[in-house]
Amino acid sequence: MIPSLTKKIVFVALLASLLALSLQHGFGEAWQSQYMYAYTPSSQTAQTPGREQPPAVETSESEFIQVPSARVLSHRIVEYHMDVQLDEQARQLRGKQTVTWTNPGKQLVSEMYWHLYPNAFASPDTSFMRESGGKLREDKATEASVGSMTLLSLKTEEGESLLPRLHYVQPDDGNVEDHTLAKLKLPDPVGPGESVTLTTEFVVQLPAVFARMGYTGDFVMAGQWFPKLAKYETVGTRGRVNEGWSAHQYHGNSEFYSDFGIYNVRIQVPADYKVAATGFPTKAAATKGNNKIYQFYADDVHDFAWAASPDFVYAEEPYSTDGVPGVRIKLYLDPSHAQLQDRYMHAAKSALAKYAQWYGEYPYSTLSIVVPPAGGGGAGGMEYPTLVTAFAADNDNPGYELERVVIHEIGHQYWYGMAASNEFEEAWLDEGFTSYAEDKVMESEYGVMPNLLVESSYMTDPAPLKQLSWSYRDHDHYAENVYMRAKLVLVDMEQRVGAQTMRKILRTYFQKYRFKHPSTGDFQRVVEQVTKQSWKDYFDQYIYGEQMADFAVESISVRPVKQDGRTVYESVILVRKRGGDVEQVPILLHFQDGKTIEKQWDAQETHIQYKMTHSAPLAWAAVDPEYTIVLDNKRMNNYMKAELPGRSGTRWNLGIVKAIEGLLSSLGW
Repeated sequence: MIPSLTKKIVFVALLASLLALSLQHGFGEAWQSQYMYAYTPSSQTAQTPGREQPPAVETSESEFIQVPSARVLSHRIVEYHMDVQLDEQARQLRGKQTVTWTNPGKQLVSEMYWHLYPNAFASPDTSFMRESGGKLREDKATEASVGSMTLLSLKTEEGESLLPRLHYVQPDDGNVEDHTLAKLKLPDPVGPGESVTLTTEFVVQLPAVFARMGYTGDFVMAGQWFPKLAKYETVGTRGRVNEGWSAHQYHGNSEFYSDFGIYNVRIQVPADYKVAATGFPTKAAATKGNNKIYQFYADDVHDFAWAASPDFVYAEEPYSTDGVPGVRIKLYLDPSHAQLQDRYMHAAKSALAKYAQWYGEYPYSTLSIVVPPAGGGGAGGMEYPTLVTAFAADNDNPGYELERVVIHEIGHQYWYGMAASNEFEEAWLDEGFTSYAEDKVMESEYGVMPNLLVESSYMTDPAPLKQLSWSYRDHDHYAENVYMRAKLVLVDMEQRVGAQTMRKILRTYFQKYRFKHPSTGDFQRVVEQVTKQSWKDYFDQYIYGEQMADFAVESISVRPVKQDGRTVYESVILVRKRGGDVEQVPILLHFQDGKTIEKQWDAQETHIQYKMTHSAPLAWAAVDPEYTIVLDNKRMNNYMKAELPGRSGTRWNLGIVKAIEGLLSSLGW
């Protein structure tokens, strides 16, 4: 999922104002080079030079019917057969489900856990609503954003009712008002390698679109809409010592985690609706009375989502390239974005080609992109297996954010979809990796460079990357770390090992762990395997810890001294390490006669002192003047002028730091 960038733009304007003020107080050339970094605000429009964008042509929905491949990519632990009908008037989904679960472990399993995600919207007292405050990104819940899931039946194959055995549990926070996770005591335990099949009937009351699901007008987004089994982890999965369920409630910051399997889904909607869904159609859509019936199938995926609207402008193109054997790219456009069809398609092809080239094959035969209507932002910018949502069509001149969101969400097909990290407990392995990969595609295909200087300065409250998603203070704190700081850590790693080795690291990691649910420890082992060196200290500081790099010019003193009968100047410069380790710290000393001296510090100690004697006084000193240390988030203390007395200079410099930190902390994500 991609967070909103609106406040980042506000931040850039604020930073520019503060820097202008700094220049008036003598920061001079030391700050000017940052404006050489490219930053493209969302108001700019992406155009293909010398080429008009062709108008979209609405085509009929594809009748290209496919059959499942014999190729098996994952351990198919679960198999879902579902029949769901949209009740347009009641804003409800009425579903039936048969699910078969196979015990992948070596022990008897006597209980199961079910995610009932729509109950997150049942009241203001659920854990999701308490933690989010009824807001996710820029999307706010309304009075109509009330939803729920009611299980009408839960039975064995023999017809025995298990509903009396089901009860809600709250293992994360003890909130008895939260009904997003339920525990089922099975009548008979399931042995290793054995299976159990259960049937359910359920009703979902859709909320006004908010936080990945719901309706707005005639548009419906069905994400996390069915009773879903939790993930059962075997010994060794993510370093696990004892096998068992990874079962968590639905939190304000958490996304999702589950087992790979097979989905066979029948969807009934009003006859004038078009449906986008995970997987591919196995039958031609058929009209029955006032309804149209779709049949979709997907395998080697761990979720199933769909969207429906009578207003979709549909377009489809086949695409293949190295690493993409053959995929049908399907666009479900809001009419106000119909003229942008070519851009959506280009972004999708660019993303698929680059990710396949860099990391590995995209093995699925379809990729659907849904563009929600204006007002449907709660459904936008989200990833599901073989289906992603772009941002809502509130703006017909979206700039490069159109491409960025599509590329980001397609990146999730790799780190969320195939690698399938635990987003409850290690969200950075998905969001951080996807944000890093997204920047690479934007640079390669559109020439849009990230402003790493601004992004690192935005890190006002760093926290460990590997921690429970709901352990972050709020959503801003979560997004600041698992998206931005995680990406900066990966960029810093790339700077240390080189772009070619970093790409080898990520490709090796993906190839080794796709369809296997890797952990942070697994990633560290791959890094060490490829580079043939220990990364323990690095991971302890920047991933398991909350460190950022921080190097400050702490003091400067200049005094005239006599040398061979003439007056020269002795300058003493103290530079201190206040954050994590880096390999080399560049330091630039500039004298009043224009002479400059460059130094390189290995930063093995907590500080270093330089004593320089020169015919002219020192004018200023700067740490990392070219802004190469991407994890340095407090650059206001990197520079100091020598004219000020050391004590006053230090206080004034730190005062500016505290002022900007206070302003930044008030902005949030």
